[in-house]
Amino acid sequence: MKTVHTDVAVIGAGSAGLSAYRAAKAAGASAVLIEGGPHGTTCARVGCMPSKLLIAAAEAAHAAAHTAPFGVHIDGVIRIDGREVMQRVKRERDRFVGFVVDSVEAIAAEDRLTGYARFVDDGLLEVDGHTRVRARSVVLATGSSPVLPPLYWALGDRAIVNDDVFQWSDLPRRVAVVGAGVIGIELGQALARLGVEVTVIGARGRVGPLTDPAIKAYAKDTLGTSFRLETHATVEAAAREGDAVRIRFRSDAGEQIEDTYDYVLVTAGRKPNLERLGLNNTSLVLDGYGVPVYDPLTLQAGTHPVFIAGDANGVLPLLHEAADEGRSAGANAARFPDVVPLIRRAPIAVLFSDPGIAMVGARHADLAPDTFVTGEVSFEDQGRSRVMLRNRGLMHVYVERNSRRFLGAEWIGPDAEHIAHLLAWALQMKLTVDAMLEMPFYHPVVEEGVRTALRHAATLLPLE
Repeated sequence: MKTVHTDVAVIGAGSAGLSAYRAAKAAGASAVLIEGGPHGTTCARVGCMPSKLLIAAAEAAHAAAHTAPFGVHIDGVIRIDGREVMQRVKRERDRFVGFVVDSVEAIAAEDRLTGYARFVDDGLLEVDGHTRVRARSVVLATGSSPVLPPLYWALGDRAIVNDDVFQWSDLPRRVAVVGAGVIGIELGQALARLGVEVTVIGARGRVGPLTDPAIKAYAKDTLGTSFRLETHATVEAAAREGDAVRIRFRSDAGEQIEDTYDYVLVTAGRKPNLERLGLNNTSLVLDGYGVPVYDPLTLQAGTHPVFIAGDANGVLPLLHEAADEGRSAGANAARFPDVVPLIRRAPIAVLFSDPGIAMVGARHADLAPDTFVTGEVSFEDQGRSRVMLRNRGLMHVYVERNSRRFLGAEWIGPDAEHIAHLLAWALQMKLTVDAMLEMPFYHPVVEEGVRTALRHAATLLPLE
């Protein structure tokens, strides 16, 4: 067994790990990148990109089926070829993965180790029995994996997670989606628009990431026109019946429902990939889930030269956050013990449904009552939205009473992914509602709806 000495060992070659490696090298440190699983990042292989490819196909099908109100009539039957849909999803997915793999292979061979790393002690790693790595600092960037609760273990290949969807060669006939979070709603609506009969079974009233009760209720009603959406349901039983799954659940109305599906797609959250690391061989303090206790600002685990970044820490499982955390962790690992806090960007979250769902800044649930006002706009009569017949949506913007500063927003509506960026920039610049209203708004654009919400908020504020 050979031994490698390095300043920084980065475990995991995903979005966070690649950023950590590059940051460590840029800081002048020696570094090795260790990966035992497939290269290509979660986003490229089974997350952001293949899901958006499926959603793009669904949008094309939906648009083709809804031209008549514009006086545009498509004669004949619109045919969705599931095999062709999945062929494009996988073909384009593989291209995106290929770009990432190419970037990994461009790293010097002596800086790359293939295999799963585990701690022998605090500063010593062993990689699949072939290499030992003595590192001054370690970055844990091992990512996360979907959770499959025990209720579904006996269903075999009929119980799937989102990763499995992108291995299909054809579209199924009926799918039950367990979980009404971001993944469940995105994939549920996409499959429904591609002709799959979909039931989304959520719990605790969840609709994506939303916390504002009014926006959440509007979103449930709107999305419920695309597929069956139960947000306060409980799955009571699931059993395999040949090549199908029989599920019994209690609906929002308290009705017991039993039905059969080709698959049950379980979107019950994700867990950090830490079980292979042998963390018990270290003196790291672990929480009740086996995750190292760490500082969310510096990403440092206690006083140890160990940093945890990306999905592995479970804070913000988003690509841009993982990349930012990776850069911070890699730089801190290189200059340890002179670590500095990560300066996070304005919080932004997007759910790629139709209408889109987005959140920027402070969540409604986290705001103290009586410290803010809520500006509102409905997109139902908003000019450009109605022109395009995309006039479904409701937005709330939150503005602090005393400072008049924009605090955040939650909404469902057209072009949410683009509007979210404008509001995130305004938040990061610490703009007041007055400064935002001084910005230009072209006519006619969907963004005029944002101006309406901001104007409403301004009328609710104390006079200066």
